[in-house]
Amino acid sequence: MKKYNRIFTIVLDSLGVGAMPDAAEYGDVGCDTLGHIAARTENFKIPNLRRLGMANLHELPGVDPVEAPLARYTKLKEASNGKDTMTGHWEMMGLQITTPFKTFTEHGFPPELIEELEKRTGHKVIGNKSASGTEILDELAEEEIATGHMIVYTSADSVLQICGNEETFGLDELYRCCEIARELTMKDEWKVGRVIARPYTGKKKGEFKRTSNRHDYALKPFGRTALNVLKDAGLDVISVGKIYDIFDGEGLTESNKSKSSVHGMEQTIEIAKREFHGLCFVNLVDFDALWGHRRNVAGYAAELERFDVKLGELLKELKEDDLLILTADHGNDPTHTGTDHTREKVPFLAYSPSMEAGGALEEADTFAVIGATITDNFDLAMPEGTIGTPLSL
Repeated sequence: MKKYNRIFTIVLDSLGVGAMPDAAEYGDVGCDTLGHIAARTENFKIPNLRRLGMANLHELPGVDPVEAPLARYTKLKEASNGKDTMTGHWEMMGLQITTPFKTFTEHGFPPELIEELEKRTGHKVIGNKSASGTEILDELAEEEIATGHMIVYTSADSVLQICGNEETFGLDELYRCCEIARELTMKDEWKVGRVIARPYTGKKKGEFKRTSNRHDYALKPFGRTALNVLKDAGLDVISVGKIYDIFDGEGLTESNKSKSSVHGMEQTIEIAKREFHGLCFVNLVDFDALWGHRRNVAGYAAELERFDVKLGELLKELKEDDLLILTADHGNDPTHTGTDHTREKVPFLAYSPSMEAGGALEEADTFAVIGATITDNFDLAMPEGTIGTPLSL
């Protein structure tokens, strides 16, 4: 394999490309995030993804494959049990999750956890259900402001989220309560991947807005990953978006928070204009958070079209010895029932201006080929106990 100086790995959060063989075990038979979006979107415009080979990788109604795709492409199966963000990303970097992170989507958190949280924080808990972050504020924020109670909620991911008004609840108090929640949810029966502080401003319904003072209290990866190997070798490991939260900062040399997926791509384009040696690892969460969970096909399609425009800008910045990898961490089919993630294969497209030709690669049995390919590029070995073998690009 040719050696690349810089590798950009961009995760289009939740862009699945068809059901996994075991999708039935997850209630996800027939799911296909990208395929179903294309089938329900007239004049779907993703010209840059198309020329890389996305329509060659996966049949997309209304989007024709190209004769000579620029990228090497395939689909990746998930070896781990689960279909959440942390499982997908950790597997990419070599860790196989055999016990899925706990989710409490159906009935909220158990009474024993809520009672302990109330006792330790001194706040009565309201909410305790799966909800959209904006909807729960419209429903309960006025009550929280008036009473000092604490809004606790979850989602389809393995998360416990606590809302607090920055003026009345206070950021320091919100963070204190989240630290207590993180300690409590280290127990195996309550173990969630992340506890998230969700501060907001506003005084009445219609005015509430979440702020950028969000803070994630994540589990640390249970072992060393490809990111640790790269950092320990003195390479740059730059994160954009949720990557810092997903890995709790492990193995990173620089992190950049994003306000949106478009902003994340703008940050990536700026990073591409800099000199560095190593990995730029990007998560674009809006596909999942704003559109997949809310089952909004039109919104998801429009977000993909916005991404495609920025992708075109990024492609112009790539040097001969750069490698771009596009992938996803799970599915979230906006045409599927419920609001949960969907158990799907994910795309893998790899492109460099120096590639002589694109084309199909053999389908892989784990997302971990990504981390293995990256470390192999820099003549490094994956950590002991990890999975994945490098792809030949």
